[in-house]
Formats: sequence, structure tokens, C-alpha cells
Amino acid sequence: MNPDVSNFFGTYTPRLDDKGRLFLPAKFRPRLETGIVLTRGQENCIYGWTTESFNAFTDRIRNTPFTNQAARNFNRMFFSGASSEVPDKQGRISIPSVLRTWAHLDKECTVVGAMDRIEIWDSGRWDEFSASQEGPFADMSEEVMPGIF
Repeated sequence: MNPDVSNFFGTYTPRLDDKGRLFLPAKFRPRLETGIVLTRGQENCIYGWTTESFNAFTDRIRNTPFTNQAARNFNRMFFSGASSEVPDKQGRISIPSVLRTWAHLDKECTVVGAMDRIEIWDSGRWDEFSASQEGPFADMSEEVMPGIF
């Protein structure tokens, strides 16, 4: 991976083995070789964070008031399934069963780069999600992403 590129991007289709291990895409391995934090993600995918990105995100979450029930519920869901993993020499990570169940992972997986994190999807669910977003993506406007387009 180009050392000047700090964001994850691209779409890859590794398979989950019988022991619940997944080969990380080769382009992602240098940034994740010291470890990856896996958490529940929205739309029933798994988020994979570098330790630095995870810590930056949790620092922002730390500022939410614990008296807010929605914040407490988000934190419970997000952190209760979190797992810190270190890739083996072949670039595989173990995905805990609670997260495999959350994301409905069986064999066919899709790994998507999402800037500061990766997302691990069941391939069928990714295909459905991606197809459902083609129209909204084409229709994005200034109101949705001010100053971007």
C-alpha cells in the first residue's frame, strides 16, 4: 500500500474459513498488522478500525452524556461486541462468533474500505445494500453533503 494513503478504500471478496477467520485484503494489511478492533456496525456489518482510529472515535463518544438513553444504548451495542484482534502471519483475523452472527457471515464476505475503517459484510447483504443505494448516491446534493459536491 502506498504509505501516503491513509484511508481505506476499495472492495474485496475474501472467504471466511471454517474457524471463523478472514484473510484481510493485502492492501489493508500494512495498516492493520499491529491490530484491528472489530465492532458491530450499522446495517449489520462489522466495522474494523485501526487502534488509532478506534481510540479517536471513542474519544468523541466519551463526550456524549451518559444521562442520554440513546447514547447509553449506542454505547452498549457498540462496545459489547467489540474485540481486539491481531492478524496472524498469513494476514488472517479471527472474527468472534457474536460478530459473525450480527453480520450474518457464513462463507462469502465482502470487505469495503470506508475511509478510517473497513466494513465486513456478508456478500449477499452487501450486494443488496449496494444496489439499493445506487439511486440515492446518484441523487446526492448540496443538502445531503454541504460543501462536498
